[in-house]
Amino acid sequence: MTDRIRRAVDEKGIANVGRGPDHITDPVDPVPVVNIANALTVFRILLVPVFLVALFMESGESTLWRTIATVVFVVAALTDRYDGRIARERGLITDFGKMADPIADKALIGGALVGLSILGILPWWVTAVIVAREVWVTSLRFWVLRHKVIPASRGGKLKTLLQAVAIGLYLAPLGGGWHLAADIVMGLAVVVTIYTGLDYTWQAIKVRSSTDTPDPEPAPDKRRAVGGTGAGR
Repeated sequence: MTDRIRRAVDEKGIANVGRGPDHITDPVDPVPVVNIANALTVFRILLVPVFLVALFMESGESTLWRTIATVVFVVAALTDRYDGRIARERGLITDFGKMADPIADKALIGGALVGLSILGILPWWVTAVIVAREVWVTSLRFWVLRHKVIPASRGGKLKTLLQAVAIGLYLAPLGGGWHLAADIVMGLAVVVTIYTGLDYTWQAIKVRSSTDTPDPEPAPDKRRAVGGTGAGR
């Protein structure tokens, strides 16, 4: 008993013996970068080349390989839904996750769009608009990275969801009205894509404007102003 008391005094100090954890004054352990949420994000990035290989097998005309590509794409898209939720619920939000999550989305969606356009399923202008927006927003993120990390917004998540649904409909070896449904959803995705691109641009400009504004000079000392240089004394 005496030894335990002595060890407690040595570790915490006599004033803190018997004190429970203080969530205000006690140091907080940083969130580890290696966690389940970030692992899902990295896993999504690794699935991109697997998806593209399956998509281009047999020139994209094989029903089996198109089905495999669709399944891989859906699995990768689902990780986007759950990595953010897990990070928020378990307190695993990191700067790496804020940056890697949208990059993983862009790699998956961009690869799918380019692949569909190469196969002649999706018009190139749609791919060009979306990819240009993603490159622009990524550039903005790095432009303000030293000052602030701009996380994916709700509008950005909606954009990604619409794009993923449309791509899934294009990928699935289905016919008839499914292709028309894919066109409608992709049209909505393009509109949201452009809108959110403008919103991210405005956010980045505000961040840089607030950090580049010089601090105001301190007001002159009134007593020195009244005293002047001493002339007239």
